[in-house]
Amino acid sequence: MSRWKGLPEELDPRVRQLVVRLRRAKDHSGLSLRRLAAKTGYSTSSWERYLSGRSLPPGDAVEAVARLGGDDPTRLLALREVAAEAWGTAAEQRTPPAGTAPPRPHGRALRVTLVAGSVALVLAVCSSILLAVRLTHGEGQAAAAPLTASASTTAPGTPQTPERPVYTCRSERIEGRWYAGNSRTQKAVLAMGHAGPEVAEAQCLLREAGLSPGAVDGIFGPHTQRAVKDLQKRSGLVVDGIIGPHTWKALRE
Repeated sequence: MSRWKGLPEELDPRVRQLVVRLRRAKDHSGLSLRRLAAKTGYSTSSWERYLSGRSLPPGDAVEAVARLGGDDPTRLLALREVAAEAWGTAAEQRTPPAGTAPPRPHGRALRVTLVAGSVALVLAVCSSILLAVRLTHGEGQAAAAPLTASASTTAPGTPQTPERPVYTCRSERIEGRWYAGNSRTQKAVLAMGHAGPEVAEAQCLLREAGLSPGAVDGIFGPHTQRAVKDLQKRSGLVVDGIIGPHTWKALRE
């Protein structure tokens, strides 16, 4: 068995899990990196990057090493999809290299931005003056309503904060399977950090199974992951905290 170097601490847990499973499959295959490269069509240097967490392997490479190591290709490909999402998020948050200045807006774009901001400021000032004049002339309560509306109006350019959706559990059994009213999926792959109605559906079904995923808020957090692992352990599944087709089947039985 290979003596693997430790993975970087900053590596996303979803990417880390994929790399660990790939290393395990490579060890089970009994192949050296050179022979693995020959059998999969990907170079030795590429496999060094894949197995050290420095590069995300393509789906074909994941499927090939899974088959060589006797692992389940479907499960590894599902982990690869989750890792790809985490990899894309990390790339967006990655800062520019040291010594590289952030791109500056072109002069024309800067002027347009300044003009737009000035116009917005002028409009805001004019609106305030108009309201003050109307109040001074005794419009009283009739003028108070526009004032309140103006006060609650979001300033130009201020981002709106969307309200968090509210999920409820309406469990019913249809054709031998449980559904909670948020999603009818049986194949969606969910893991730590995911959010949406599919997560809320899983949380409701975990409660139905007598497990505690925390609040039914549609957010896949530590409490939900712990409940998923408890269900997988109870159902004799791979305990990885990731909801895939097999875990959905256990949830809906």
